[in-house]
Amino acid sequence: MQKLQILFPAGSVRKLREIAKREDRPMSEIVRTATEAWLNSQPSGPTWSGPVPTFDLGLEVSDPELLKELIYVREDETR
Repeated sequence: MQKLQILFPAGSVRKLREIAKREDRPMSEIVRTATEAWLNSQPSGPTWSGPVPTFDLGLEVSDPELLKELIYVREDETR
């Protein structure tokens, strides 16, 4: 586990303290649990699945799916 310092608004800290006291748990445990739940709710991998925008400049019109594949391959290569 790593130590991390996070600043919260006073109202959030007050609510966290109330919950911690009511549940007899440390505030850090509540924050970790909430953070893990949020992280697990986030999608993995690319989140944008809309159509790839294409522009007809009078030169050449490319297949949007091919462009999308090329974009993601290039992103993976740079990582």
